[in-house]
This record gives sequence, C-alpha cells and structure tokens, in this order.
Amino acid sequence: MTHGASVAVFIAQLVVLLGGGRLAGELMHRIGQPAVTGQIIAGVLLGPSVLGALAPQLWHELFPAVAQQQAMLDAVAQLGILLLLLITGMETDLSVFRDARRPAVAVSVSGIIVPFLCGCLLGALLPDSMLPEPQQRLITTLFLGTALAISSVKIVALLVRELGFLRRTVGQVILAAAILDDTVGWIVLSVILGLALHGALDFAGAVHSVLGVALFLALSLAFGRRLVFRILRWSNDTLASEMANITTILMIMGLLALLTNVLGVHFVLGAFVAGVLLGQSPMLTRQLGAQLRGLIIGLFMPVFFTLVGLTLDISALARPQFLWLTLGLIALASLGKFLGAFVGGRFGGLTAAESFAIGCGMNARGSTEVIVASIGLQLGALDLHLFTAIVAMAVVTTMAMPPMLRWAFSRLPMSEAERARVEREDFEARAFLPRIERLLVAVDASPSGHFASHVAGLLAAARRTPTTVLQLDALRADIERQAKLAERSGALVEEAAAAGAEASAASGVSALASATDPVDVTMRTGARDSAQSTVAAEAHKGYGLLLIGCEPAVEGNGFAPQITQTAQGFPGPFAIAIARGQQRGSAAAAPLHVLVTVSGTPVSRQGAEVAIALAHASRGSVTALYVGASRERSVWRMRFGEALAPRGYADAVVREITEIGVLYGIDVRGEIRQSGSVRNVVLRELARGPHNLLVMGVSPRPGEQLFLGELAAEMLARAGSSLLFLCAEPVPGAEAEVPAANPSV
Repeated sequence: MTHGASVAVFIAQLVVLLGGGRLAGELMHRIGQPAVTGQIIAGVLLGPSVLGALAPQLWHELFPAVAQQQAMLDAVAQLGILLLLLITGMETDLSVFRDARRPAVAVSVSGIIVPFLCGCLLGALLPDSMLPEPQQRLITTLFLGTALAISSVKIVALLVRELGFLRRTVGQVILAAAILDDTVGWIVLSVILGLALHGALDFAGAVHSVLGVALFLALSLAFGRRLVFRILRWSNDTLASEMANITTILMIMGLLALLTNVLGVHFVLGAFVAGVLLGQSPMLTRQLGAQLRGLIIGLFMPVFFTLVGLTLDISALARPQFLWLTLGLIALASLGKFLGAFVGGRFGGLTAAESFAIGCGMNARGSTEVIVASIGLQLGALDLHLFTAIVAMAVVTTMAMPPMLRWAFSRLPMSEAERARVEREDFEARAFLPRIERLLVAVDASPSGHFASHVAGLLAAARRTPTTVLQLDALRADIERQAKLAERSGALVEEAAAAGAEASAASGVSALASATDPVDVTMRTGARDSAQSTVAAEAHKGYGLLLIGCEPAVEGNGFAPQITQTAQGFPGPFAIAIARGQQRGSAAAAPLHVLVTVSGTPVSRQGAEVAIALAHASRGSVTALYVGASRERSVWRMRFGEALAPRGYADAVVREITEIGVLYGIDVRGEIRQSGSVRNVVLRELARGPHNLLVMGVSPRPGEQLFLGELAAEMLARAGSSLLFLCAEPVPGAEAEVPAANPSV
C-alpha cells in the first residue's frame, strides 16, 4: 500500500467513524441515553462482528490489517484519551465536592472498596484459560477491580444534568462522589500501570509510583493553579495569532502528561490534572472552553468511542463461558456499586431514600471504564474477550441508570433548602456580574481614581475576577511616576478585594462563596493624553467590564472629555465612578450605604445587582428606589394617550430587587415614591438618608459627547454623594475605535 493510499484510507476511516458515531449518538440522545453509548454501538456495527460478517470485502478494504494503517488510528485513539481526560478534568467542579464533602467521601470510599473487592474476587477465580497472561494474574485482577470500582464522572454528570437532577442535593452528592471516584481511580490506575510495566508485584516500583503520584499532586495543588493562570494570561495578552490559547492549553496538557510519565506514573493522570487546573483558572473563559470542547466532542470523542466499539468481539459472547463471564461482570459491577454507595450514603447521614437514589446514580460506568479497558488491552493486562466484557458492562450499566434514577428521584420531594439554592443558581445563570471574567480599571491618582480602585476590588472579591489596573496620569514622559501610582491603585484593589472576600466568607452565601486565593491584580501604565487608544489597545485581551475613575469628571453640563474618550475606547459594558463626600477623604474604604434607582428595565436591574454586591462586600446597606408618576401626572398622561405602568408594577419591580438581595445575604430596603419629578425625589432621598453612594443603571445615547440620559445628567450636576453609573451597553460607535479582538479570547 502506497503512502497516498494509506492516507486516503485513513481519511475514509475517520469519515466513517465520525458519521457512524454521530448518527448513533444522536439516536441515543433522542431516547434519553448518553451519546457515548450510541458511539460504541456504532463501532460494534462497523466492526468485524457485523459489517465484517455481512460485507467482508468492504470491511477489509476499509479497515485493512496493515500495521501502518492501524498505527494511524491508534495515534488518534491515544490523543483522544488525553483530550477526553483533559475535558473531564475541566468539567470537574471542586466546589461541588466542598459543598457535599461528608456524604460524598463516604459514598465514594464505600462505593470504591466494595466493587473493587468484587472485581478482585472475580479475577482471582478466573481459570488460567481466560487470562491473557496467567503469570500476570495480579495485574489482570487489579484492572478488573478498577474497572468495576470507578464511576464515570463525565457520564454521571451528563446523565444527572440531562435528567434535571444536577442541582438537587442528592444530585450534587452523586456528582461530588463521582469526581472523587474519578480522581482516586486515575491515581489507582497510575499505580497499577506502574506495576504492569514491571510485569509483576515490584515493591520498589510500587513505592516509586505512589511517591510519584503524591509528589505530582502536591506540586500541582500547591503551585499549579497560579502557574497555569499566569501562563494562560501571558498567552492571551501577548500572542496575537488565532486560537493561541487553544495551543497553549494543549501544550500544558502534553507537558503535564510527560511529567507524570517521567515520575513513573501513566500520562492519563497528567492530562486529568491539567484539566482540573485549567478548569479552575479564571482565564478559561466560556468562549475559550466552548472552542476546546467543540474540538474534543466534535472530533475526538466520536472517533475514540466508535473505535472502541470497532475493537469489540461480540462473537465471543456466543461461547457460554464468556457469556456467563459478561453477565457475571455486569451483575457484580451493579450490585457491588449499588451496595457500596447505599452503605456510604447511610454512613454519610443521608436517608434511605436518598441513599437508594445515590446507589442508582453511581452505577453508570461509561467512558471511564472504556478508557481503563483500552489501556489494559494495550498493555496486555486484558485480552479481547475481557475487554469486550468490560465494555459491555459499561454500556449496560450506563443505559440502565436513567430509568432507575428517574424512579428513585420521583420518591424524593424537593426540600425548602433545595428550592432556595436552585433559585439562587437560576439567578446566577442570568445575572450580570458572574459573566464578568476579567475586569479592566482605568484610573488616575485623584480621589475618584482611588474610589474606582476600591469599587473594583469589592466587585472582584467574590469570584476572584482577574483585574488589570490601567493608570492614566500625566504625559507619556512621566513613566516612573505612573508606575508608582499604578502600584498604589493596585494596592487599593487588593485591599478592597481582601475585605470583600472576608465579607463573602462571613456571609456563607454560596452565590458569593470565596476561595482562599487572592485576586490577581496586574498594573499597567498609560498616558492621559491618549486614554482612548490606550484602553482600546488593552480591550482586545478580553475584559467583561471597564471601570473608569478620573478627574476632572465633570465639564460644563456633562462628563469631561477624558472620561468620554476612555469609554469610547472600550467595546463593552463600562462603569464610571465619581468620588464625592466622604469618599474623597480617608473614609473612602468605609461601608457603602447605597441608593439605587430601579425601573424594571434590564439595565436598572444590572445596576441594582452591582449596588447589592458592593453593599454586601463592604458590609453596607442598600435602598432600592422606584419613582412613579404622581396622580396628577397620571391623569395628564392618560389624557394625552401616554402608556402607564400597570397596577402593581412598582411593587413587582421593588420585590425583584429585594429578592436579589436575599440571594446575596443582604436586606434591601424598598422605597416607592409617587412624584412628577424623579430628580427631586432622588435628591431628597440622598439628603435625608445615610446614603454615601448613588448607583444608576443607564444606557449611553448617540452623539460625540457621552450622555447617559437627563436623570444621570442631573445627578452628575447636583448630587452630593458619590456616583456610580453602570452602562451595560458600549458607547455607540465604540467598536469602530477598537482593534479586532483576539480570536483566542
């Protein structure tokens, strides 16, 4: 076979595997089963047992027994294993494990030990004729035990999410236990692989493998997350070529896989840990994660799992001894996992009904067992018959899980605590602040600049949002002074972030659950006389919000030119902070007592969310003010045919904001005023209350001068308290001022 023919056949193989896997996966998805199951079944249909029997000539032309051809597909499979472990790690949410620690640990430990012992018992009782290498019975036994013990976190998460149970307490325990299962499983598998490489039980090799795993995990947990974050940030901010961050992620995965191999551990653990570290990095944006998942799920996943099915020999099931072996393996895996998870749930403090549901949910094997079996087959620890039995067990247990879990959850009504948590998670899914993945702060050395830095730190604290401080002072020549001022602004951000994190941790509200890592703050310098171009040059690196704090802030009846130019340089949401009153002195870091105007529009709702977050982080208070038309004004508007808000609208608007406050763990005082002049009502409320900050959600109007509406202009001219204007939309025409965004962001 020539090289050209080999490449042509390889492309034909990929097309067939992709098409067959996608179609069968789509069919399984439509009937409530995971796509992985359909992809494996497609491989069986394309394999020697079906297509090879029905059209042997076509099958041999498509899948010739040529070493070069098989090596090409094997290389795709090996890369597929790495990438599947990478995405599994990226989707591992460690916060779920923290929230359900006690029952998850009990379920995982018991759910691993019981089926592992069952698998080891089966391996010990198998006759020599059913073993690939009788002298290596221990390695085969350990592979069987591992294959029976581990639940697939990807399949479990997929099924629990598709069934709508992921946000239930029991669903989170199932997912947390599956995360622990997968983590422990890959560690155990790495140790077993270390033993397999020595061919027998080598205590020195075992100790080397265990120490290698312990060292690698310790270094990864201690330094890996921040190192990965810095590498990704450098790639994002420095490399301008297309999809640069995707290349960086794949290189991190490969380097960690090689590192585990050097340490005497299998490369799969390195890929999994790389995924965990990348998934926890703030630099892994939604768009970047979607691009990477698209590559893996669209190409490597259907090819890998269809290729797994292609290697199955279902004709072996026609032999009674292997049929009984497969049935026994399925029974042992299901019974062992169910009993182990049920007992663990009871020891973890769950009810019998909850433990029963967990036992049903933990029984899905799926992709993890298939990967384990594939590695065992490659190393010679499993033969084709045992491999077929393990994959058949994975498929059967995965297909049995959805109906069993549906029935179990039908007996578990949702508690009030669960209902409150689900409402909070629904809010986070549509909220404004969680979508901000990086924060850009453009400030000078004025009190408004210091106040904006403080506000940025409070907003960044809850979710450790990476923040860049862009110091805009003096002229281009004054670089040394700018650097010192940037350090001061960065320090203000860090101080406010630390205070906000402490407030979030003290509140115990999961929506604001804070991690121990500090907020990453980067300081940069820019020139006051070129603020627009400076911000535009920085904006392409991927920021969700620009916070501006400069003086002079007001010129004439509107904003000063520098603020207008700075806002025009950013193609996304921005906020303008203006320090007045006590925020201009030493009390800038005092608790914020916020007055926020609300009207029921999306932009006012986003302003209220920011106001509540600031009050929560600074341990302050919030008053939501709705101003409606007076009775005389309403009669006038009706006479001239103007639309009026329906009765009860004001109550609904204020009630929505107070409910957001409940989710943040802060009481929001709602005020409804009927008046013909919104300006006068707001000014009176500022004067008579303890408010030191007015927050308004506004929309920029077209024009060369930045104009945020008449009410904002009135407050800019007359309000005595500090101001924060949130514009969830960019300045009209701002996109034209900004260079093309980095495609890798």
